[in-house]
Amino acid sequence: QVQLVESGGGLVQPGGSLRLSCVVSGSIFSMGWYRQIPGKRRELVARIFATGTTNYVDSVKGRFTISRDSQKNKADLQMNSLTPEDTAVYYCYMRPTLQADMIWGQGTQVTVSS
Repeated sequence: QVQLVESGGGLVQPGGSLRLSCVVSGSIFSMGWYRQIPGKRRELVARIFATGTTNYVDSVKGRFTISRDSQKNKADLQMNSLTPEDTAVYYCYMRPTLQADMIWGQGTQVTVSS
């Protein structure tokens, strides 16, 4: 059974940084983070494929960096220059294979406020 454990998040002032981490069991096709604000659709923030290819939503390009340690089955999302618009619940996900359903973490709150 695939397991996914995420950590990080919290409260930070505008311009600050936070790091989210996600540890999964088993191999992946892709993994990353989505975020959701109440009343809005969950949106992809960043993802990384087993090949190392990464994708980012335009609003975080140049500020967020996703990385992966394949030996530890762990991915990190380094978030810099945070703004109040980044405030959301961030959900780690992983997809074991292209055809498999996505597996979600429990979500972690990121709040950017002065």
